[in-house]
Amino acid sequence: MEQRYATAPDQIPGMDTAELRERYLVPGLFVDDEICTVYTHHDRIVLGGISPVSGPLTLTGFPEIRSEQFFEHREAGIVNVGGPGTVTVDGTVHQLGHGACLYVGRGVGDVVFASTPAGVEAADDAAAAVAAPSARFYLFSAPAHTAYPTTLVPAGQGTVRELGDPLTSNRRTLNQYIHENGVRSCQVVLGVTTLHPGSMWNTMPAHTHARRTECYLYFDLPAEARVLHVLGEPSETRHLVVADREAIIAPSWSVHSGVGTAAYSFVWAMAGENQAFDDMDGFDVATMR
Repeated sequence: MEQRYATAPDQIPGMDTAELRERYLVPGLFVDDEICTVYTHHDRIVLGGISPVSGPLTLTGFPEIRSEQFFEHREAGIVNVGGPGTVTVDGTVHQLGHGACLYVGRGVGDVVFASTPAGVEAADDAAAAVAAPSARFYLFSAPAHTAYPTTLVPAGQGTVRELGDPLTSNRRTLNQYIHENGVRSCQVVLGVTTLHPGSMWNTMPAHTHARRTECYLYFDLPAEARVLHVLGEPSETRHLVVADREAIIAPSWSVHSGVGTAAYSFVWAMAGENQAFDDMDGFDVATMR
């Protein structure tokens, strides 16, 4: 489990590109047959990438969180950003297609991740048993002081909000999955936003919410494409160049917005003081520097 320590706004002006990437960009989350995790001291969030290719992977506790089981004191939202797969929670199997979300609450014990192979029904025919693309599970976890039931939401079946305008290149479909009027949680708020073809901007006008840390995972981005993610205080912004399946840690004092060279999707997830989706402080783009 990699450790990322909290930062303050006055550190931004002195950071070069390498330090910005070291502090806020999370690359390399998805490694075949590994569970990769990053612990940020911003709201004590854990980001994880689980990539079961050769066989199932079991999520265990880590010394850094001082728990025998990962969910002993935590909850998480899990989104599959790869091929079809399953998450088995204390013996109950949940099927997750691409873009589906699973909430797992505090107190759960055994959690096992697996990819779903193609051609299983014709396993005696080697040609028909070609493996499907492996599942890639993105995990966003925060401490929890109460327990809510494990809940699966298929892709596109959350609370849907259509936002933006083609004229400003930010037409997008926002699916709220874990939130105060949807799947209940202690403090995690999570959803998936998909840009429409021809639209490139997300979360513009930009905003902050000093009460919550927010993390982005960009996915469904072509291999040759990139997102320019804007962070920092509105008066002192910087940018990071982000590739497919890379994550961003945006502290509560930081704006978070981005523009891509192609359409894409992203998982947005928050933890902190409250769960009010619209609790944000917007900034006119003309005032940003």
